Amino acid sequence: MTTPFRTIRDLLRFAVSRFSQAQLAFGHGSANAYDEAAYLILHTLHLPLDTLDPFLDARLLDEEIDAVLKVVERRATQHVPAAYITQEAWMHGLRFYVDERVIVPRSFIGELLEDGLQPYVVDPDEVGAVLELCTGSGCLAILAAHAFPNADVDAVDISADALEVAHVNVADYSLDERIALFEGDLFSPLPERRYDVIIANPPYVNRASMDALPAEYRHEPELALAGGEDGMDIVRRIVKEARNWLTDDGLLVVEIGNERHNVEAAFGGLDLVWLSTSAGDDTVFLIQACDLPAV
Repeated sequence: MTTPFRTIRDLLRFAVSRFSQAQLAFGHGSANAYDEAAYLILHTLHLPLDTLDPFLDARLLDEEIDAVLKVVERRATQHVPAAYITQEAWMHGLRFYVDERVIVPRSFIGELLEDGLQPYVVDPDEVGAVLELCTGSGCLAILAAHAFPNADVDAVDISADALEVAHVNVADYSLDERIALFEGDLFSPLPERRYDVIIANPPYVNRASMDALPAEYRHEPELALAGGEDGMDIVRRIVKEARNWLTDDGLLVVEIGNERHNVEAAFGGLDLVWLSTSAGDDTVFLIQACDLPAV
């Protein structure tokens, strides 16, 4: 094969140009064309994902160049999220298996779990039961199991396909004895019990935003994204029922992306606490059990 490419530096330059030309959308792990190109090249060549510079001028075999170019073209022409190409996603230092049965893991709740939801949870070691709704790949359930080492974690999803992916990830982290996966609609498949913490990253994208989503997001299951006219269809149900499942001093933590105005329109009478994340103070809210509506 005759090729103008010889080194990783050559391929990196080409991939950045190709991605920019294709006007790709990012947000599934990388923030820009350079980072995405570097990740895909390193992954395809089975090199450490955090070590680029020592390999930039390494000369590649023809078959290695061909493999990278195929990945670059698939990303550029099909607008497939990189995580579906590599079948992996990273959150807070943990690797998760993913495919198109689940949305690509991304959640600011993960940041909050790094500190065990402190100061709202006084002692993470004292948390005994956690529930995650709309678990998808199971990533937040796994992060919760790490954040609350003495807790049993229940995780629910309505999609049997998504739960197959979650089972892979739970098994990969040897958490089968601590994380129980349930198929069903929100609280409906759960045995009767109370939780110290309920977390949810539910479908919350409003209808207008769904219609405007970039092509990359249309590869993801619509069921995991679409939240109805104002994005609050599932959130309303969670808020309505959560008190029946929380301990007296329990917490509900919900991620809502860019929908704060719709949250406040729907739940303006509740005592919402907006939590600080790297995205600001508008993406995750917390409600204490005592402030939730009684059913």
